[in-house]
Amino acid sequence: MSVSLGASRRVRSSFTLLLAGVLWGTGGLSGSLLGSRGGLHPISVAAYRLLLGGAAVVLFVWLSGGLRRMIWTKPVMCRIVAAGGLLGSFQAAYFAAVGLTSVGTATMVTIGSVPVFVTAATAVRTRRMPSRVTLVSVVLAVAGLVLLSAAPGGGGGQLFGGVAFALAAGAGFATLTLMMRRPVEGLDYQRTTAFGLLTGGVVLLPAGLVLGMALPPRLDVLAVALYFGVVPTGLGYAAYFRVLRVTHPVIAALATLLEPLTAALLSAVLFHEGLGVQGWCGAALLAAGLLVGYSRT
Repeated sequence: MSVSLGASRRVRSSFTLLLAGVLWGTGGLSGSLLGSRGGLHPISVAAYRLLLGGAAVVLFVWLSGGLRRMIWTKPVMCRIVAAGGLLGSFQAAYFAAVGLTSVGTATMVTIGSVPVFVTAATAVRTRRMPSRVTLVSVVLAVAGLVLLSAAPGGGGGQLFGGVAFALAAGAGFATLTLMMRRPVEGLDYQRTTAFGLLTGGVVLLPAGLVLGMALPPRLDVLAVALYFGVVPTGLGYAAYFRVLRVTHPVIAALATLLEPLTAALLSAVLFHEGLGVQGWCGAALLAAGLLVGYSRT
């Protein structure tokens, strides 16, 4: 019976991680739509993402009575500030990389580096080399991401600076993944998501205000902003944080690779943007890496 319950729990955890990755993938399209239809700078889009997502989860926690039971201890405050700082800096570093290179290059380096950083950090912390299954899953997934996201980038110093920012973004998200595995008394995943996202949005708010955050009062723009904040951000991060404590960190990090895969597939289906042979091969490799990784959970 205990074996059956354990297997069921692992299946639910894997499904939750897959759901988080798919939801993040829809965020790429909705964020792009918000930026183009609202005339916003990418940093402003990121600020809206974190603020709206955090506000939505705070509202849910308040309606469910979670705020009344929350005690603002020093460890709770430190965790929320750390999570918000990492979320805000991750977004800022990623968009700095986009500005210096391209969306494809920045996404490939940022998302592809997360499982690599997590694998290396886990090996150092446990003083054990990663298993062959883990290494195979990471190599397959990152190779697939390279093929899927390959796009011409900048050159010279701009390329070097862009890659550096992308690696900083990947390291920030990897740090967030590892940090969230350690529980803090009085702070569950819902409250962490709510106040972490809000804090990250506050971190980006000054830059967003300077760059402009005025939204046209149109229903389509407001609907996209609401979806962007609630679904891929609020629900996506809540799903990810929910299972981090019971899932191997490398397996959790591999879920981030579903973001570009989902975005590419949605673009192919909705906007008829062909992936080409290279793109489909990359998608197949990425999916194979995920299957290898999740087969061990």
